[in-house]
Amino acid sequence: MAMEKPVIPTEEQLEILEHQFCKVNKHPDPTTLCLIAAETGLSEEQTLKWFKQRLAEWRKSEGLPSESGSVRD
Repeated sequence: MAMEKPVIPTEEQLEILEHQFCKVNKHPDPTTLCLIAAETGLSEEQTLKWFKQRLAEWRKSEGLPSESGSVRD
């Protein structure tokens, strides 16, 4: 089984992703995620993975555990 190559978003894609993350929603619902993926040209899976990684980075920078099941940001 071939490993999927990690996709590194372009600067333009990162700007869109960062804007969505910081200004709109750290936890996009499936519909929003689909729209962000379409806007960036990334797959929904790649977009979701980026949001999960970015949320973990954000939580770490805030001194919070990287994963939390009970508190929404």
